[in-house]
Amino acid sequence: MRAYLAHRDRLLTISEADGAAAIDSEHLEGRTVECVASHPSAPGRAYVGTFDAGLFRTTDGGATIDRIGTAIEPDAVMAIAIAPRDPDEIWVGTEPSRLYRSRDGGATFEQIEGMDAVPSAEEWAFPPRPHTHHVRWIEPDPADPHRVYVGIEAGTLLVTTDGGETWTDRPPGSRRDNHQLATHPDAPGRVYSAAGDGYAESTDGGQSWTLYQTGLEHRYVWSVLPDPGDPDRVLVTAASGPRSAHSMPGESYCYRRTGHGSYQSSADDGTWERLDGPLSGEGVLRGVLASDGEAGHAYAATNRGCYRSEDFGSSWTRLDVEWPDACREQTARGLAVVPS
Repeated sequence: MRAYLAHRDRLLTISEADGAAAIDSEHLEGRTVECVASHPSAPGRAYVGTFDAGLFRTTDGGATIDRIGTAIEPDAVMAIAIAPRDPDEIWVGTEPSRLYRSRDGGATFEQIEGMDAVPSAEEWAFPPRPHTHHVRWIEPDPADPHRVYVGIEAGTLLVTTDGGETWTDRPPGSRRDNHQLATHPDAPGRVYSAAGDGYAESTDGGQSWTLYQTGLEHRYVWSVLPDPGDPDRVLVTAASGPRSAHSMPGESYCYRRTGHGSYQSSADDGTWERLDGPLSGEGVLRGVLASDGEAGHAYAATNRGCYRSEDFGSSWTRLDVEWPDACREQTARGLAVVPS
């Protein structure tokens, strides 16, 4: 296993083999790191976005890293996604909100025009910097290469069904403050949203959304992960609000839901359960979730370390690596887990 972890001021590359884990490399120390993405069919290659220095890429598993995408403007890269069917198709989002695509693994990029022409664009604003806004998450649909979901922080969810030629703005029930979106290869049309204004799901390719909150006591939701082996099992990390999520002393929690949302009225299906463990409690800044694609497997990173679960959140094992002191009071920004 190789994990690319975007922490607040550095990129860590962590490997694990035969039960032994190690931090193999640290890059971009002192930069403001925002996001990371990798693809299981090209595990040595990862893309990293920074707020203050643009887009970077490693092609050797993190041993070296280089600046790419100099045509992307501005330098504030906030979101990266790789098309599930094509590891050479890279999507990048920036602040202010612009969208770029590469079809050659990052050698060249083209801007996707027209995204900011939707009706809600005049209302987009990021509260800490209300004069601007950014693309927080990009989620290409695994069932349809032309369908992409984009979360703007803060203001809207956008859906395109033609590769960015046209956009649906704020489909009914969608969240305004989407932090992370997810899809599932075994559930066409299913989309999951972790948002500052709650948790929602769509079953029709993002055209309509339903809010599911029963049992979710903390509703500032940051990260979401469906079980690779069961699209009806979902993990999220959540806090009571942005201060406790992002700033020390911190307090956030991990929740799990089992059962499709259509059973939300039942006490046994679709109700969120708060999980004990290292992702929950005082002193924990909101975690980021990822998977290696195996059923029941989940990975997570917080300010306290990087963790693995093989029972989808019932128990967690901390990867035995020496955790940098600087990371103990910082948020993890992104996590990508691929084969070694």
